[in-house]
Amino acid sequence: MAAAPPSLFPLDDLAEAQAALWARLARAVRDRRSPWHTPAVATVAADGVPKARVMVLRAVDQVRGCFRLHTDRRAGKVAELAATPRAALLFYDAGARLQLRVEGRARIETEGAEVDSAWAASRPFSRRCYTAPQAPGTESPGPASGLPPHLETREPTLAESEAGRGNFAILLLEAERLEFLHLAFTGHRRGVFLRDETGWEGRWLIP
Repeated sequence: MAAAPPSLFPLDDLAEAQAALWARLARAVRDRRSPWHTPAVATVAADGVPKARVMVLRAVDQVRGCFRLHTDRRAGKVAELAATPRAALLFYDAGARLQLRVEGRARIETEGAEVDSAWAASRPFSRRCYTAPQAPGTESPGPASGLPPHLETREPTLAESEAGRGNFAILLLEAERLEFLHLAFTGHRRGVFLRDETGWEGRWLIP
């Protein structure tokens, strides 16, 4: 029988596991090729139906336990979070056989220093989707990008991209629970970190 490949994740120490998770998250923000760069984000609709979509992870703050993603302020998730200010993120790395579920309180911000900073750091191409005249999810008679016709085939200039600023918003999730599952030849490992006003507390779980 072939030997099991060496693990890339700490299996038997919760403190090391937590540090490794945050390191992976920080790297995922910078590396577009990281499997954790685009987590699934779940919210709850007014009718109680869960809604999930893939979004880009823009920033993480371990001290605050905060995750930042960008969205259109007209998107359905904005109203969903206003009614039920909770969300969950799901990350999975098939190569590392590592899953992370993040749960916590979430809110949308459209103004303020953090929003202004996030907008200023966005490339014109990333801003292009916010220039759409109609809200995401608007019914269309046929396939359509929703973009202004003059921007459908090119990246906007920096000046042109400013037209989207009024539709730009950030989604901030303040994590209360991080739960990981690592699939390993020698036996899976599962653990959870719970956060309160004193910080994080780790516990092992049966996979």
